[in-house]
Amino acid sequence: MKVLAILYNGFKAAKAEPRLLGTVENELGLRAYLESQGHEYIVTSSKEGPDSDFQKHIADTDILITTPFHPGYLTKELMAKAKNLKVCVTAGVGSDHVDLNAAVDRKIQVLEVSGSNVVSVAEQVMMSILLLVRNFVPAHEQAVSGNWQVSDIARNAFDLEGKVVGTLGAGRIGYRVLQRLVPFNTKELLYFDYKGLPEEAEKAVGARRVEDLKEFVSQCDVVTVNAPLHEGTKGLINKDLLQHFKPGAWLVNTARGAICNADDVAAAVKSGQLRGYAGDVWNVQPAPADHPWRSMRNPLGGGNGMTPHYSGTTLDAQQRYAEGTKQILQNYFENKPQDPGNVIVGVGKYESASYGQR
Repeated sequence: MKVLAILYNGFKAAKAEPRLLGTVENELGLRAYLESQGHEYIVTSSKEGPDSDFQKHIADTDILITTPFHPGYLTKELMAKAKNLKVCVTAGVGSDHVDLNAAVDRKIQVLEVSGSNVVSVAEQVMMSILLLVRNFVPAHEQAVSGNWQVSDIARNAFDLEGKVVGTLGAGRIGYRVLQRLVPFNTKELLYFDYKGLPEEAEKAVGARRVEDLKEFVSQCDVVTVNAPLHEGTKGLINKDLLQHFKPGAWLVNTARGAICNADDVAAAVKSGQLRGYAGDVWNVQPAPADHPWRSMRNPLGGGNGMTPHYSGTTLDAQQRYAEGTKQILQNYFENKPQDPGNVIVGVGKYESASYGQR
């Protein structure tokens, strides 16, 4: 079979650090295995435009491997050209770069390595919450620039203790965030999800479910987004919903950039309606240089905690999702059943409630 992998360039870093498995240079560690099985393996970062390697090779590719960090966007139109395509594998978590409805129609399986980076992302959420609440970025900028004016930092720095924190989505990552928030003695932990947590799980973290989204955000000092991107969540956080947030609330999004309207969030930060926004996911990746999230600041000069998309691609996570990708491929080649938690789209139908819930 022909296997096409769309990965990101690691350049010198990938040559110096072989554990950067998700790079073009290190190829998810799959070449020896695939070629020993007689398969052709094409690895590239070229994914944009009609002359890209992605579009050149997709026509006769049997298996497509992509990552959420440098996604090859498999549209309905591209899928129609991919006459041999049988399986799409996400080396990581999150398969919204694939038109999932088209995959259902064309009976193309979509799988991901569920759980491979949930701890990595949950830790990033915690870091992002703290750097916003404690006003870390302007403080760090003072330190490295040679300045020293504590009052300019402290006037917008707070404790996390005593705040109301809520997660939009309480699945694998959202629940782990709730677990990690418990020692901070927050005033209350809330969650919004299409289904409630099991009673024991709720009690274990002391979380309360709020079933109305506007009511949910209106109660939170901090909102963290931990939900998949699909028709029901795209553009969910927009100008209308932002008006229901507490004035001066903080928003963290390590899920998918397109869940938030980029211009509306930037405007809310600029006005101070949001005290800050942090995350590593962007509605287009790589993000253009003029993306509003790169330059947004709140009225006091802080509130921007954005980074490139790396929360789920730590070296530890890369090892897990590389091993998971190999296992998915091996199961497919040997006609063995896949781990049900890894199957987003089976043959002609959704298998995941997270994406199937509309």
